[in-house]
Amino acid sequence: FLVPWTWAGEGYQQEMRNLGFKTAALALTDNTVSIDDPRLAAEPRLAMIMGTEGDGLPQTTIDCADYTVKIPMSHTVDSLNVAAAAAVAMWELRVRV
Repeated sequence: FLVPWTWAGEGYQQEMRNLGFKTAALALTDNTVSIDDPRLAAEPRLAMIMGTEGDGLPQTTIDCADYTVKIPMSHTVDSLNVAAAAAVAMWELRVRV
């Protein structure tokens, strides 16, 4: 299968909204929702935003996202690298593809 992706500079979130997408930033914040949240499945066009390993996403990017999303993990796992996180997120959201 093919998952469309891109590297984007400043202003891309507004451009995504103009194209009818909601944005979901993969990050941990106080208002984070789980990747299996039904609201995500209800979105017809959802763009996942993932940051670099280590630094993650800039706070301004997280603040502008429609959703902030986490991947639930067992207590023995601290984090996933970006490739693993992307794979898990795409698998969970595959039903809409």
